[in-house]
Amino acid sequence: MEARASPRPSISIGGGFGAGRGDDSAFSFLSKGWREVRDSATADLRLMRARADSLRTLADRELENLLASASTALASAPPPPLAAGAPIAELEFVRTRIQPKISELRRRYASRERELGRRVLEGWAPRGAGGPARARVDLSGITAIRNAIVSEVDGGERWRRAVWSGEAEAEEGKEWEVVRMIRDGIKEFERRSQTSEIFEGLRSTGELVEKFKSSLKSFNMESQGSKCLMQEIPPLDLPEILANLVRQSEPFLDQLGIRRDQCDKLVEALCRKQNHSLSEDTSLHVNDKSSDELDLRIASVLQSTGYHADDGFWSDPGKYEVSDNKRHVAVVTTASLPWMTGTAVNPLFRAAYLAKGTRQDVTLVVPWLCKSDQELVYPNSMTFNSPEEQEAYIRSWLEERLGFESNFKISFYPGKFSKERRSIIPAGDTSQFIPSREADIAILEEPEHLNWYHHGKRWTDKFNHVVGVVHTNYLEYIKREKNGALQAFLVKHINNWVTRAYCDKVLRLSAATQDLPKSIVCNVHGVNPKFLKIGEEITANRETGEAPFSKGAYFLGKMVWAKGYRELIDLMAKHKSDLEGFKLDVYGSGEDSQEVQSTARKLDLSLNFFKGRDHADNSLHGYKVFINPSISDVLCTATAEALAMGKFVICAEHPSNEFFMTFPNCLTYKTSEEFVARVKEAMDREPQPLTPEQRYNLSWEAATERFMEYSDLDKVLNNEAAQPGQGRNRKNTRTSQPNLSDIMDGGLAFAHRCLTGNEVLRLATGAIPGTRDYDKQHCIDMGLLPPQVQHPVYGW
Repeated sequence: MEARASPRPSISIGGGFGAGRGDDSAFSFLSKGWREVRDSATADLRLMRARADSLRTLADRELENLLASASTALASAPPPPLAAGAPIAELEFVRTRIQPKISELRRRYASRERELGRRVLEGWAPRGAGGPARARVDLSGITAIRNAIVSEVDGGERWRRAVWSGEAEAEEGKEWEVVRMIRDGIKEFERRSQTSEIFEGLRSTGELVEKFKSSLKSFNMESQGSKCLMQEIPPLDLPEILANLVRQSEPFLDQLGIRRDQCDKLVEALCRKQNHSLSEDTSLHVNDKSSDELDLRIASVLQSTGYHADDGFWSDPGKYEVSDNKRHVAVVTTASLPWMTGTAVNPLFRAAYLAKGTRQDVTLVVPWLCKSDQELVYPNSMTFNSPEEQEAYIRSWLEERLGFESNFKISFYPGKFSKERRSIIPAGDTSQFIPSREADIAILEEPEHLNWYHHGKRWTDKFNHVVGVVHTNYLEYIKREKNGALQAFLVKHINNWVTRAYCDKVLRLSAATQDLPKSIVCNVHGVNPKFLKIGEEITANRETGEAPFSKGAYFLGKMVWAKGYRELIDLMAKHKSDLEGFKLDVYGSGEDSQEVQSTARKLDLSLNFFKGRDHADNSLHGYKVFINPSISDVLCTATAEALAMGKFVICAEHPSNEFFMTFPNCLTYKTSEEFVARVKEAMDREPQPLTPEQRYNLSWEAATERFMEYSDLDKVLNNEAAQPGQGRNRKNTRTSQPNLSDIMDGGLAFAHRCLTGNEVLRLATGAIPGTRDYDKQHCIDMGLLPPQVQHPVYGW
């Protein structure tokens, strides 16, 4: 290309000096002697070529190896400080800018290095006497190097201006400014490369680099191991796929009436047809309580393929995040004091003992009833004007029975009392009364009851971990009503539906309850510490020679037929002659009081009826035998309290009493004849004192330990408390199979929300009218905004 006109000497690429150059400049240049200039240029270019070779070798040996090995570590973590004079920017420049250009520069330089010297010498040869010699220097190779470096270096524009903007300078020899600066730059770069300036800084990161290399080696070994595993483990065959499909479809099949044991037999039959087995040295760690050979097979195949899936297709990523070292636990129940029922007393103690832990804050969430409902539910016509007044009563009652100061909050949600079901039904979305900042762990006492008509946010979407505790055998109660068989069938499947959709784990107090999805049987209830103290006092009195018991037998419970009164009257009537002289005192109040008492009088039974009272009342301490023939209870609290006081307990040999059968003072019977024998045995001898271990097993401390273990709450608290501030997302990525159960749970929750949003369907299934949202009186009592204000647009 032609050289552009310039008032200063210029070097053209493939051309000569500019035509505008004056004779004075030409003669001044020729006076230096063409041979001296040629020799100087040749020596300089040879030196440049030698140094360029050195640079190329250094780049091959050091930059492409050392910098490549450290690039990942430098990108993933802030680099350690380098030695003085070697700033991080230079290392980053070399790694990100220069290194990609090395291969291109090598190719260009190799093709032109030989021709460069030849053309320089030819350009400097004399042209004859007719005119001045023209210097032709082909610096295309040098120009390529200059362009590659100058275009990438920070501040390159400043360098170009310093080199090429010499319009005001006309001194001779400036045509070599580019060569000089390139030579000086290469010298400086070579000096820094050969000296320890950069490498001293890298040596300071030696430990990091070594660890990085070790991790690469281990990763390579793991990759090879994964390849071997993938090669060794065969894929799933058809029987295994069918077995897994049947097992994941158990909830759906259960809705169709196919029992779980039948599904298990089918899965077992399919698994017997497959011939694959896991090696004993498998690296998978699976919980033995929840896995079997099929689980291990599927997990090993998926691990060998490297497949990853997300847990939960219907979960909400916007979860509670741990902001400090404490978690938040909300205990939600269906009843509250002063109603002396199991779902009012036991959740209260659970909240108090969970609050003793240092890892979590606890909130007890109980229903608030308007005064009209309070008069129907609470004993002795007791009423409260405000939630604060009822909270004060609850705390006062609890402090009298605890040996420590409780530290938990009490919150209320709107509820209404159903006379037909004799229970409290939530009004509105119960979950909205737990702030989102505390929506971490939820314990639903009676989860099926809380969610029958729940029309609101899904519990497992709002909370990180949801545990249900089943207190009541609803099927047993419903079967006693009119058209009970049909109602029980429907309620059974509704209970399966709601517990599966809204709970992560379900604890059944005994095997007497319905077999629910995700459930396990464990007694997680304890005894009021006051009863254990009474038992210790009775034992101490016995050691001093004082007679601990002065009375015979008694029964205590809410006076409704389903609480064992039907069984008690039948036993006493059938063996009236065998139990001649035996009298039983009965304490209780309830809806069926008059009918129960009139029936006993008609049959002329030796039953003495008294008004209901607290089991810890002094008037009950002198009884030696507690009789409880009920088979509708899940885990009778009164039975546990009687054992704690050191009394005999006579109860049916039933799944609800399995926990009590381990105590020597628990006398069980299968037939009515055995009942008579147990009564005579208990009346003729004294009960055994409880051992320290037996007393501890009845305590709330032991019950809380069992709850933490079987609900997985201990694992949740340990795992999350170790990383405060990191939060927890339900969609944890892990090596797993696509979980059909999660998809089904989400679909059930969606369908349930649609159905419970229709008032006609709610009323058809027995809901209290107007309980989809709380009413005006609840707004007044609890200081709530009307539902129309909180939710101005109504949909499904």
